[in-house]
Amino acid sequence: MKAKRILDIVFAGTALVPAVPVLAAACAAIYAYDRRNPVYSATRVGWNGVIFRMYKLRSMVVDADKSSVDTAGNDDPRVTPPGRFLRRWKFDELPQLWNVLRGDMSLVGPRPQIEREVNLYTDVERGLLAVRPGITDFSSIVFSDLAGIAGAHPDPDIAYGQLVRPWKSRLGLFYIAHMSIMLDLALVLLTAVAFVSRQSARRGVALLLSCYNTPPEMIEVCLRRSTLLPTPPPGSTQVVASR
Repeated sequence: MKAKRILDIVFAGTALVPAVPVLAAACAAIYAYDRRNPVYSATRVGWNGVIFRMYKLRSMVVDADKSSVDTAGNDDPRVTPPGRFLRRWKFDELPQLWNVLRGDMSLVGPRPQIEREVNLYTDVERGLLAVRPGITDFSSIVFSDLAGIAGAHPDPDIAYGQLVRPWKSRLGLFYIAHMSIMLDLALVLLTAVAFVSRQSARRGVALLLSCYNTPPEMIEVCLRRSTLLPTPPPGSTQVVASR
């Protein structure tokens, strides 16, 4: 864990320097659109269930988080024009490098969730809180098109709960069971590959998982060659119907 924390500090500190011009340009574009604060912070559940403030570049209209819908689809009217660009290239996540330096997050780990989502966790899923949440992980690559998945369903939250959350949790738990510096470096590299080709990055994830004792169905989901079907989350026999 100490080596992982050192890697986090060195990488995040180094990455923040070239990220400054990108952050400045993005903030200017967001502010020019609606003259509101371009930085968004929200509470997330972190390591051992501790609540922290996670920072992002604001990609939605102000107070979008006060609506009853948590998952944004491709055509979600709450997403602003500059926000669509930021979300497509994941630039909205750059401020989380500061969360990594603070120790709230790690470069690699299960993505942090809102309290409402964590309250739905099964006992097995609560194992996801055993490590610092991360900026990227297996599921960030496999479900990098989450907005498209959610947007194709009448209820984006149900789509997330039934189609994405079960595998996202399984992948997060798999990461925790096999976490290492080498695995972190591989996932950071595949995250970079995903900017160029999501399909290639998914194939890389599948190849990486095949090096471990990974269930074949998990590898198939990572390749995303077939339609996602409703699946119960780990530790439950019931399909999540709502959030």
